[in-house]
Amino acid sequence: MLDLVMYLILGAALGTVGGLFGIGGGLIAIPVLGVLFGLDQQLAQGTALVMVVPNVMLALWRYHQRNRIELRHALPLGIMGFSFAWLGSIWAVGLDAGAMRIGFIVFLMVLAAYNLLRMFTRNAPPTAQMRYSWPWLGVLGAASGSMGGLFGVGGAVVATPVLTSVFGTSQVVAQGLSLALALPSTGVTLVTYAWHQEVDWMIGVPLAVGGLLSISWGVKVAHALPERVLRGLFCGFLVVCAVMLTFKV
Repeated sequence: MLDLVMYLILGAALGTVGGLFGIGGGLIAIPVLGVLFGLDQQLAQGTALVMVVPNVMLALWRYHQRNRIELRHALPLGIMGFSFAWLGSIWAVGLDAGAMRIGFIVFLMVLAAYNLLRMFTRNAPPTAQMRYSWPWLGVLGAASGSMGGLFGVGGAVVATPVLTSVFGTSQVVAQGLSLALALPSTGVTLVTYAWHQEVDWMIGVPLAVGGLLSISWGVKVAHALPERVLRGLFCGFLVVCAVMLTFKV
């Protein structure tokens, strides 16, 4: 019973973070499950996905309510993300867990450095119209889906800075579109991990319940914060995740 309450509280904390950054909470769940619960990399990724999928679904709906997500933009992201996440997840379940963890740490640090660099460089202001559409949204969906399938989560984290810097969207619009990409890709990745017995449902289900109770609050906070503050918090979040996983190596 005590373990169940702990998982629910942890899920609520992760859900808040997921709503804040539009990522479903999985990036922080993976190092927590690896460091605190001793799960290997693939099992931690699969278990985190149990929480991520419903969290992404709810967060996507909340973002859509506040900033309407255009289907013509979300569709190429989602379709290509789904296809390449499936291929990436099939590859991931056969890799060495230690090598996967090191790759995930490098992935997080590169993303943090890129986002930090963007904070101190002059960027064009967000535009009402997206600068590029199909087929470039499909290319982004394929690249982000591959990363999401390989690491269990992370497709939305790849897509968000690219959408703001290259495609010219605001941070909250980018996070909403990234969730539209993440939903189908995390869904197929969870199925692949579960098929290969890389999911601990006893931990994942209460994490998911806790996350669903809190993710809407995280979305609300995201829309109240200034763009620069939100990006700064996002960079710090990525570094913390990488540091936590480093202690497991």
